[in-house]
Amino acid sequence: MKKIILIEDETSVVSFIKKGLQENGYEVSVAFDGRTGVQLVQANDFDLVILDIMLPEMNGLDVCKEIRKTNQHVPILFLTALGTSENIVLGLENGGDDYLVKPFKFIELVARVKSLLRRSNNGSAPEVVEPEIDSEHVFQFSDLILNDYTKKVTRGGEEISLTSTEYKLLLYFLNNPEKVISRTEVLEAVWGVNYELGTNVVDVYVNYLRKKLDNQEDNKLIHTVIGMGYVLKKS
Repeated sequence: MKKIILIEDETSVVSFIKKGLQENGYEVSVAFDGRTGVQLVQANDFDLVILDIMLPEMNGLDVCKEIRKTNQHVPILFLTALGTSENIVLGLENGGDDYLVKPFKFIELVARVKSLLRRSNNGSAPEVVEPEIDSEHVFQFSDLILNDYTKKVTRGGEEISLTSTEYKLLLYFLNNPEKVISRTEVLEAVWGVNYELGTNVVDVYVNYLRKKLDNQEDNKLIHTVIGMGYVLKKS
């Protein structure tokens, strides 16, 4: 049974979500303020965090940042009434993986939950010996290596720390080397949904990824194709 923590201070919303998720076979824990939510996430092994932004004690953005200091893998779904494009991007910039605006249909929440859980691989990598480079779990492009079994990413032999969304974005690029990929394709593949807010979320995360991967001016891997999208290729 997948374990979900709901960090939300509105009792009516908590009751509605908790009851519905339990009926769908999930184990649900609840925190009514941000500080308690952080403590529970740090002390337990949850498969998913559902997080409101407007919370007492500590707001949801700060909660997300605190969680990401010690856990880069657990999926975080923001659930809030703040639905502008700027707020959505801000939530994702702080380490969130998806965003659902109140009011919402419960069937949509369940769809988002299932999508995040499918992509999370239980949120952590097992401590095992890393497979050889020719393993089906390992992707290599130029001097960039991603091991999808241990979730380890290196470039030029140096390990690179990525958030869960950055990791999924890089994995998508590595599965489509040399192919020009549109922003819409990235949204569907990495986030699993079509955001109505536009494609600026993709641009934000591509820039994050570039800053971590492309620190060599003459050896960049992620390139912009004006008017079409992005491509992973050698300079």
